[in-house]
Amino acid sequence: MERRVKLKTINPHITCKICGGYFIDATTVTECLHTFCKSCLVKHLEEKKTCPTCDNIIHQSHPLQYISFDRTMQDIVYKLVPKLQEDESRRERDFYKSRNMPCPKDITQNHEEDNEKVMEAHAESDFHRLDEQVNVCLECISNNFKNLQRRFIRCSSQATITHLKKLVAKKILNGIEKYREIDILCNEELLGKDHTLKFVYVTRWRFRDPPLRLQFRPRVEL
Repeated sequence: MERRVKLKTINPHITCKICGGYFIDATTVTECLHTFCKSCLVKHLEEKKTCPTCDNIIHQSHPLQYISFDRTMQDIVYKLVPKLQEDESRRERDFYKSRNMPCPKDITQNHEEDNEKVMEAHAESDFHRLDEQVNVCLECISNNFKNLQRRFIRCSSQATITHLKKLVAKKILNGIEKYREIDILCNEELLGKDHTLKFVYVTRWRFRDPPLRLQFRPRVEL
């Protein structure tokens, strides 16, 4: 026998303690497993290094490396709350439109030279998924590494920095298992391993033209 549960009884488990709304880009602190909206948590960590719920220190110097996108939680929220995903997508597009900026979700493969280079590798077939895509330029900033043969790639906005590390490790170090030996940066800032490309684009590249320009180097021990 099915038991119906009212949404209000579940709300405490799927709402952000910072903004009070339903999770958007649900992000979990890896140390204590408390979850928040990604934008809310990132703004909080600009001022403090502690979890907003339990007040435990996440990390003294690099707290953003100890938070992780929680895809399972976000999927649950979208399934439980009617039209939340559609409304959020509409608000995001309205935000960029009001600022005369292209929405990352609407970025197509027609960005002149950069996208022409991207499409050269797939002249015969289209291997892209149907989800939101991001154009990325990966450049080496160390004499100890060589540059990628193809610096321009196009991939899912849900791909993470770890995915890019593994790509570089396979191409440069001849071993995907060596990805931990690589740092990836944007605007000279070290990026967390679980950051999605969408998150990096919105928080580090919002007012710039595509492609999203990232740099890689040998890992620097902190």
